[in-house]
Amino acid sequence: MTDKLTTTERTALIDPLLANGWAMQDGRDAIQKTFVFINFIEAFGFMTRAALWAEKWNHHPEWSNVYKTVEVTLTTHDADGLSALDAKLGAKMDRLAGG
Repeated sequence: MTDKLTTTERTALIDPLLANGWAMQDGRDAIQKTFVFINFIEAFGFMTRAALWAEKWNHHPEWSNVYKTVEVTLTTHDADGLSALDAKLGAKMDRLAGG
């Protein structure tokens, strides 16, 4: 089982993501971000690259795609909130998206 972040870990791992466009999701311990690409192919390519890392780390996002927009929510269900895996995957997604 993955552990939920402590307050200190949350500050160190989640605050940088919040400064890069992620936001806390209302009503649950999760972060969310909207990625907008130039077209569907770029959005789908991002999702494919992110999916490979998610599978490698056995940590899968909640996400949806409409044309060039990808909505992502990260939380760790077995920890009932944010874990280091969410911070790791969020940072990787930011790099994969070029930001």
